[in-house]
Amino acid sequence: MKEEEEEGDSSLQQASALIDALISSSYSVPSFAGKWQSIREKLGKLNSGLSPVDTSSKGIPELDILLQSLIATVNQTQLLSDDCSNESYRGGKLRLRSDLDMIIAKLNLHIKHLDEIYASGILTRSRAIILSKPGAAATREDMRLYAKDLFSRLRIGGLELRVRALAELNDILSVDEKYVKIVATEVDDGISILITLLELVDLGIQEEALEAVLMIAGFESYRGNLAICGIIGPLVRLLESGSELGKLRAGKILQRMTHNSDNSWSVSGQGGVNTLLKICSSVNSSKELVVLACGILRNISVVVEIKRFMVDEGAISVFANLVSSKEEAIQIQAIEFLAYLAYEDEAIKQKLIRERVIESLVHVLDPNSSYSSKTREVVLRAIESCCFSSTNVVNILMSSGYVNKLLFFLRNGEISIQESALKATSKLSGVSEEARRVMGDLGFMPELVKLLDTKSFEVREMAAESLCNLISIQKNRKKFVQEDHNVSKILQLLNPEEEKPVATKKLLLSALLALTESNSCRRKIDIQFFLSR
Repeated sequence: MKEEEEEGDSSLQQASALIDALISSSYSVPSFAGKWQSIREKLGKLNSGLSPVDTSSKGIPELDILLQSLIATVNQTQLLSDDCSNESYRGGKLRLRSDLDMIIAKLNLHIKHLDEIYASGILTRSRAIILSKPGAAATREDMRLYAKDLFSRLRIGGLELRVRALAELNDILSVDEKYVKIVATEVDDGISILITLLELVDLGIQEEALEAVLMIAGFESYRGNLAICGIIGPLVRLLESGSELGKLRAGKILQRMTHNSDNSWSVSGQGGVNTLLKICSSVNSSKELVVLACGILRNISVVVEIKRFMVDEGAISVFANLVSSKEEAIQIQAIEFLAYLAYEDEAIKQKLIRERVIESLVHVLDPNSSYSSKTREVVLRAIESCCFSSTNVVNILMSSGYVNKLLFFLRNGEISIQESALKATSKLSGVSEEARRVMGDLGFMPELVKLLDTKSFEVREMAAESLCNLISIQKNRKKFVQEDHNVSKILQLLNPEEEKPVATKKLLLSALLALTESNSCRRKIDIQFFLSR
């Protein structure tokens, strides 16, 4: 019996050593790279499956038969490796290709045989040596061996053992970035195993595997590995059917993965656009999940074809509804996304008009509504960035009371929202003559004059620019000079002794020159100039 155990132990060591040597040497084989990659992957699986076997498992006939057959296959594979390396191609390349296919088939049979042995209970993980977690001073090799041991348990262990192994894996990934690199680049099929676990029915394993993938996806350099191994499809499916925690983790991973536009096509191809829009439109979706879905849609919409597709699938209606959400984070995501979709795209702007999205955005600015200052500030920026280039949209803004609300926040808003209102005033007054007339009638000019004295260089310049635009209208010029204070303020700011930026003075000088085109205005200026001396 002792001789049988020693013989079994020798076969196990021999098989492991031969596999390691073959994997290492196969990287230098110049021919049939794809087939050798497949062979390496299968050898890695076999090695991982055999690595936990200890001496108490020797002498098992089924295992001994597998080891002897495996050794023969590995030796045969080594001969083929030599033929490919020296390019002797005994029997010809077609024959060699066929031999490699036969090797791949044999390795598949060995993997299946090993799985059957574990499934039968003859060989179990309870007999395996489980490595202890390396300490802080552990070598790179110790860390690599420990990570490989964890993946051996994930590959062939039962449910309980897999759950424990995933917990240990997430622990080491969270405390040391070296483990992330080892798992992503050095453990054979490490990422593929995690992806396989995402497809299991058990929600606990799904969630823990997602946590591991999430940490790997936190490093941009490893996201390509995840994409190549096929992570996108399982993530989209988990967004549809996973647990609440699983959906959140899948969403976070997809948000990181879609920073690369190449992955956007994979998300769309897997039905991700409709899944994400469904999340955004469902009353049962959590706030955090909706925010993630908005972020992913924003990422993938950089691809013009995908943006068009999501608009055709009803994205504008979905996000228009989200504008009225009670959750500030969702409102802001929806507003910014609608503005992004419509930016420099007249066709989409027409859709915004037809679905009355413009009016919904203006409603957010109603001082009597319950929207936060932050949300209103985002609306002001969104309207300013995408609506002023379209005559139709400007007309809708004018008829919906937008200019009145702009004036309100120019007078009463907090500093940040006041600056956003001023920026919108400056831009709108520069593109629409009708807007300039309305602004003059409503009383924008006195407010702009007040802002000429603020400390902020940017605010002073925008106020001066807006004032210059408004004074280009004759009716506004007459209104402006009716208030002596207005003219005296401009003259004061143009005084050489006043330390004002050159750009601001140039704008004010342009305004003053515009005022002199009218005889009555010119007389007012002369009077104020005389009084100021």
